[in-house]
Amino acid sequence: MKYLFPFLLTCLVILGTISTTHAQEKPNIILIYIDDWAWYGSPVAMDDTRENSRMPILQMPHLEELAQQGMKFRNAYGSPQCGPARVAIQTGQSAANNGFTLVLGKTKDDYFDQRKQYQQLPVVPTISNSSLDTTGYTIANVLAPLGYVSAHLGKWHMYCDPVEAGYVVHDGDTTNKPGNTLTAKNGKRIPDDMTDPKLMFSMTEKAIGFMEDQVQAGKPFYLQISHYAMHAGSECLPATREKYASMPELQAYYEETGQDAATINRKGDPAVWFGMGEDLDGRIGAVLDKVRELGIEDHTYVVVTADNGYRHKELGVSGLKQPLHAAKWWAWDGGIRVPMIVRGPGIPAGSKFKGNVVNYDFMPTFLEWAGGDPASLENVDGISLAGYMRGESPDKTFLNRPLYFHLPHYRSEIPHSAIIAGPHKVIHFYDAPDTPILFDISQDIGEVVNIAQQNAETHQKLFDQMMSYFEEVEARIPKINPDYDPERYKNLKSYEKYIRWGSFAGTRPLADDEQ
Repeated sequence: MKYLFPFLLTCLVILGTISTTHAQEKPNIILIYIDDWAWYGSPVAMDDTRENSRMPILQMPHLEELAQQGMKFRNAYGSPQCGPARVAIQTGQSAANNGFTLVLGKTKDDYFDQRKQYQQLPVVPTISNSSLDTTGYTIANVLAPLGYVSAHLGKWHMYCDPVEAGYVVHDGDTTNKPGNTLTAKNGKRIPDDMTDPKLMFSMTEKAIGFMEDQVQAGKPFYLQISHYAMHAGSECLPATREKYASMPELQAYYEETGQDAATINRKGDPAVWFGMGEDLDGRIGAVLDKVRELGIEDHTYVVVTADNGYRHKELGVSGLKQPLHAAKWWAWDGGIRVPMIVRGPGIPAGSKFKGNVVNYDFMPTFLEWAGGDPASLENVDGISLAGYMRGESPDKTFLNRPLYFHLPHYRSEIPHSAIIAGPHKVIHFYDAPDTPILFDISQDIGEVVNIAQQNAETHQKLFDQMMSYFEEVEARIPKINPDYDPERYKNLKSYEKYIRWGSFAGTRPLADDEQ
């Protein structure tokens, strides 16, 4: 008899789980959102023909398993910076349309007046919206009428209350700061007692608790886990760091750079970055394990992607060179192309998608998954990808649709915009309006050869399309500065980068770490 009660209790739990699972007809949606993660920043090759579209040393077995079970996207795009990327996901709008083109902080002041150092530069930059407009569409508030409970955990960075955006469970109006748990007082090394790097472990525990609560209540849920990894200020478990530090490739790096593995500053230690990636993968695995344990795997979508591109020097430790130009803050592909993997009901295992997709496609996609009608959305730039994820073949209209990127500011970048349509990309720098720039990124992924001069008609068509769209959505456009002072411009600390990553005609020189 002493075994009968536990046995009956187990049966009731199983029956309750089965009953809840069948009662809940709508699928769950989990978005695992990674911060500052390059297109090639995982061991999963985003392009099977390119070895440098992956990070070979990094071990992320759970992510690799997810890619085998679902679909990976060769041409997925985020935004050049984190805040605009997060607003684009929530609203289904491009940055030009929603007006959130730059992270300003909690201020409504004019960006140009506030940043005196940008006066007398070649163009007059614009202002940006300083927060997410919670009176419009967000993922949470379009899913709520369909019975969904939504949670956002981790980095918010949209300078508003998540409750006003429809999120029932959240970590508040967070920025980058909470994720940087180590400061100078912690010293140069990863401390031996570190247990929650980048808050990824505690964040995952909250996510698991939220999933358990909703399954028990029989409610479909949207869960966005916005990790602070892989943002600068790398952190990882001490044991994971030691694992990578002992690898031959890392030992060779320490020797070549004159560093001691035992004393190297954690801020410049590639073993910490690799360790952070593996620890993050473990937390992805914990979420996937809980989905399986709860019996909801067959009706749960899992999306893993990033806010913006990046330039990970760690690729060089792997013996490879950068495949993409520039980095975060720029609309070159190095700043906007990101990894993307999706698993869920009806998505063929091991499938690949080569059409261009963008972060503002998520909201309409999630709405269709939830049983809503994306066609009911007004003034939304994204489209639902649900059909393509089920295996439908994209037509020419989809394959050649325009994607828009808009950065009308000076900061790490100079004011510029871009349009991608099919294989072609036009990038326009407002300080060089007479230098047309066009690439065939299907052949020239590094954006090395500007083919605008030989393809003037294609360039003009795409440029006109971009500017017409900007006019339609009332985007803020920089103007030539009548008070431009060339000497002052040349004395800026960022001048070299502005020139190196700005406009060019013909062929640009490759950097030492590019190929």
